[in-house]
Amino acid sequence: MQFGIFTVGDVTTDPTTGRTPTEAERIKAMVAIAQKAEEVGLDVFATGEHHNPPFVPSSPTTMLGYIAARTEKLLLSTSTTLITTNDPVKIAEDFAMLQHLADGRVDLMLGRGNTGPVYPWFGQDIRNGIPLAIENYHLLHRLWREDVVDWQGKFRTPLQSFTSTPRPLDGVAPFVWHGSIRSPEIAEQAAYYGDGFFANHIFWPTDHFQQLIDLYRRRYEHYGHGSADQAIVGLGGQVFMRKNSQDAVREFRPYFDNAPVYGHGPSLEEFTEQTPLTVGSPQEVIDKTLTFREHFGDYQRQLFLMDHAGLPLQTVLEQLDLLGEEVVPVLRRELDAKRPAHVPDGPTHAALVAAAADKEKLEALR
Repeated sequence: MQFGIFTVGDVTTDPTTGRTPTEAERIKAMVAIAQKAEEVGLDVFATGEHHNPPFVPSSPTTMLGYIAARTEKLLLSTSTTLITTNDPVKIAEDFAMLQHLADGRVDLMLGRGNTGPVYPWFGQDIRNGIPLAIENYHLLHRLWREDVVDWQGKFRTPLQSFTSTPRPLDGVAPFVWHGSIRSPEIAEQAAYYGDGFFANHIFWPTDHFQQLIDLYRRRYEHYGHGSADQAIVGLGGQVFMRKNSQDAVREFRPYFDNAPVYGHGPSLEEFTEQTPLTVGSPQEVIDKTLTFREHFGDYQRQLFLMDHAGLPLQTVLEQLDLLGEEVVPVLRRELDAKRPAHVPDGPTHAALVAAAADKEKLEALR
């Protein structure tokens, strides 16, 4: 089981002080948070991709390459790479390069994002969102697995005898998660390729995501990648902790009430009741997170959003101490103990290389 954090990289005014960090401060804070994540024993750091204020992570591989040089074990990922508006050729090159620089500590999550205007900014039409996601990933998948690619599709110029460089590290492509909060077509896509499916269920009720994950699991089995319970699932989460739950609620409420996404909407109490958001003690976070397995089955990756809504860096670092010292060790022990032996652990480069070697041996014996 892999545990980590994801960031959306928002630059938000602290409602308790009225201070807004600069873009430089926010970028450096994200790096500090990633380093802290490794220090406290987390497995994964993932950054979003945005091309509009108030967000700063417009170049995820630049940031992750910088973090790779300052960490040793942390698995570096994205919490959305825009498959619809990025050129698949550039994605193939950028993440293969990052693979080499980070010694394989890389995977990525593909998605369509949540900002409609990004499509025309990059020469695309939002009405083609799903077809773009399907066609672009088909090309990306081939670019990482075929040394020479001929390609013709609807949304980009053809390729003739093209080789993407560098080639993936050890001949193994980065593991891909397909992220979605609403689209069954993306769950189907993840199942078809035998990739992971990430449900960032931080905003909508549980039953909606149960349907998406159940579809993905059934179709994963249908396509012959394994049994439904062996499908690779990741989940989002959102927490704010203090030793005393009343202190956590009192401290976090102004941040929640003024957050750019859900502020001025449902109350904190309503939101925590209907979504994975947990504001309270470490034990309350443990108890609620353990219910995710009951709703979605055994899964491989749990990422938490912790550095949003204007929370100061020092507060986020304190949150990471609590997460790493008091929450994740218990969750890891409990969830690993309950996971059947035939259900895989979270994907790593070493595991993918070993699987490729086993497949090659089996084919040689035929």
